[in-house]
Amino acid sequence: MLYSLHRKQNFPTPVNEVWEFISNPKNLAVITPDSMGFKTLSSDERSMFAGQIITYTVTPLFGMKLQWVTEITHVKENSFFVDEQRYGPYAFWHHKHFLKEIPGGTEMEDIVHYKLPMGFLGNLAHPFIVKPKLEEIFRYREKKMIELFGKYKLQN
Repeated sequence: MLYSLHRKQNFPTPVNEVWEFISNPKNLAVITPDSMGFKTLSSDERSMFAGQIITYTVTPLFGMKLQWVTEITHVKENSFFVDEQRYGPYAFWHHKHFLKEIPGGTEMEDIVHYKLPMGFLGNLAHPFIVKPKLEEIFRYREKKMIELFGKYKLQN
């Protein structure tokens, strides 16, 4: 079964400033909960580019440290990038990050499609373990992004 996660968030910050932050692989650790034990192992010395392979470790559940390898497959500066898992905890992971200029700031949108390993057992774990964990990670990310870029107020 293919699952999805969709989030949108607005900031009173120009697109290029948000892009500068989210396109730097080192900043992923800033917006990831400490409980995940996130650590970049390679390829965090440059901004995102198509073909970039990023290796890191995460400790998502029960203290199990896992290696995760993603490839940045598409990049359009100040607009979007896509990361896809090449090796890691999911059977499939495809994450699109979009930025769009809006009146008074930037809209950031995340669309994730993922499939769990272990077939039936993975699907059984989804509502009780995986989905709540992903929701927690993205809530933390939203909170950190507001701390960094401010809360967007609707334009009149």
